[in-house]
Amino acid sequence: MENRRDFIKKVGIGSVGVALGGSVYGMSAKSYSRIIGANELIRVATIGVNSRGNSMGGTIAGQKNAEVGTVCDVDSRAIPKAIKTILGTKQTQTPKSEKDCRRVLEDKSIDAIYIATPDHWHAPLAIMGCQAGKHVYVEKPLSHNPHEGELAVAAARKYNRVVQMGAQRRSAPVLTQGIEQLHQGIIGRVYMAKTWYTNNRKATVLKPGTVPDWLDYELWQGPAPRMAYKDNLIHYNWHWFWHWGTGEALNNGTHEVDVARWGLGVDFPIRVSSVGGRYEFKDDWETPDTQVIIMDYPGRVSLMWESRSSNGRKIEGQDRGIIFYGEKGSLDTGGDNYTVYDLDGKLVKEVKSVEEGDVQGRNTASPSLGMDNLHVMDFLDAIRNNRRPNCDVETGYKSVVAMQLGNIAWRVGRGLSIDPKNGHIIGDSDAQKLWSRTYEKGWEPKV
Repeated sequence: MENRRDFIKKVGIGSVGVALGGSVYGMSAKSYSRIIGANELIRVATIGVNSRGNSMGGTIAGQKNAEVGTVCDVDSRAIPKAIKTILGTKQTQTPKSEKDCRRVLEDKSIDAIYIATPDHWHAPLAIMGCQAGKHVYVEKPLSHNPHEGELAVAAARKYNRVVQMGAQRRSAPVLTQGIEQLHQGIIGRVYMAKTWYTNNRKATVLKPGTVPDWLDYELWQGPAPRMAYKDNLIHYNWHWFWHWGTGEALNNGTHEVDVARWGLGVDFPIRVSSVGGRYEFKDDWETPDTQVIIMDYPGRVSLMWESRSSNGRKIEGQDRGIIFYGEKGSLDTGGDNYTVYDLDGKLVKEVKSVEEGDVQGRNTASPSLGMDNLHVMDFLDAIRNNRRPNCDVETGYKSVVAMQLGNIAWRVGRGLSIDPKNGHIIGDSDAQKLWSRTYEKGWEPKV
């Protein structure tokens, strides 16, 4: 067998030389790809390993014929923790460590990258990964704004890479069965989906501070225009500031809205509106803590998302979930399960998650296989079989852009008319300005 690093596959555009954004990144790396056999090792680099990335590193390392080859983070404290998690699985080979993701992309021994960085890094890094010949698993949301989401889709197609968004419910077997039941008419024509998320988040106040010695703040900012460092921003509260984050709508709403769009069988909306605000506290949040986004789709179909970030009162006994309404009843879900009711609310059918045994045709000794595990399995299988994954980049984009349009509607204070062919805003120049963003010079994403 040829050495895995020298085995080149010419697919689509073939093996061509590209720069990671050309002169944009001040570096060049030859785009390459190779055939990965059914039993050949897939080496993954995890980028952003402080919390979610730490957990998912262990999930990836635990897969058959997969290995985490490198862990990368701008926080030096995160790397030893991530390595410990990885070595707590079946993996015995200690991963390399790296601070700069661009160095990871130059490593031809890496087949794929996993991205769990802040939102403003998601699409630019996914694009860079495709250009470097890597397959990409990127956590939700796919992008910080709609324009760079479109670029991510274009990059995946141009460079023929598998790009999976971390909407793990797309790989849940029982939920998939429930969605198929919806499409087969178990509750008749489905005309509305209600989704929600609740939490008890507290006030956030940022204060001028000094960059700690464990953090490379310059790299953390990456594509975002430079701003002075502030205490209490990193590693989580950036979510509530438009410069880096996308608010609760994309932080959590993406999951439920993606399932809702899947069940409704819709692509892009025709109208989007949003109400809400920062109601609970007077602090530094820029994004709403209380928000309702309503999306109308062609064919007399609506999708609604409700969020209360600072009031944890549950809806239907759940802190998050989805209800589909149809002519003959309703279907509730939230995880790998579903429940069907008639028009009077009488229970008709209840199906719970698979706990053990054969999951989606894959035998496993594990008594419980979570959605993360299944979604990673799907990603790796898509690489091996040169196919689209369960939450392909284009699928993820359609769900993400719907919520981004909701945020844009909220920011301009009015409803938006949308072109259902591509999701673009119609006749609103102020809203259109939020379709994209400005970037730090030299970091503009390009395909």
